[in-house]
Amino acid sequence: MIVREATEQDLTILLEFEQGIVSAEKPFNSTFIDGEIHYYDLLTLIQSEDSTILIAEENNEIVASGYSKIKKTENSYSNFDTYAYLGFMYVKPEHRGKGINKLILDELINWSKDKDISEIRLEVYDQNEPAVKAYKKAGFESLILTMRLKT
Repeated sequence: MIVREATEQDLTILLEFEQGIVSAEKPFNSTFIDGEIHYYDLLTLIQSEDSTILIAEENNEIVASGYSKIKKTENSYSNFDTYAYLGFMYVKPEHRGKGINKLILDELINWSKDKDISEIRLEVYDQNEPAVKAYKKAGFESLILTMRLKT
């Protein structure tokens, strides 16, 4: 297994991964529109100094992805000015259960630490129990729960 930074040549498969994430998350979010949804500006994430997309390759096949992006704190009361935001965590279904997500997660955390970032955050649907469990196992803890009411 090789973990490396994504390049512009990887965009086609990364766009497929994005739709895989959207498909997996649609059952958790009744507010999604019909049709194709794009969460990320993948090209900008690849090109920016303040972000990285990592991919895992097995036998020259891209099988997983994740990104880290440095963001500025939006409030004046936190004890940190910037943090790393993780996202785009995807593993092809036939490669799940092999620890690949953890491998990418560890590398993204290391990338963030190398940028002198001490606060790392991510978002996950609370109903996505396997993902919540994996992130807790990696040391993440719940911080806030967003709630909604449709009237």
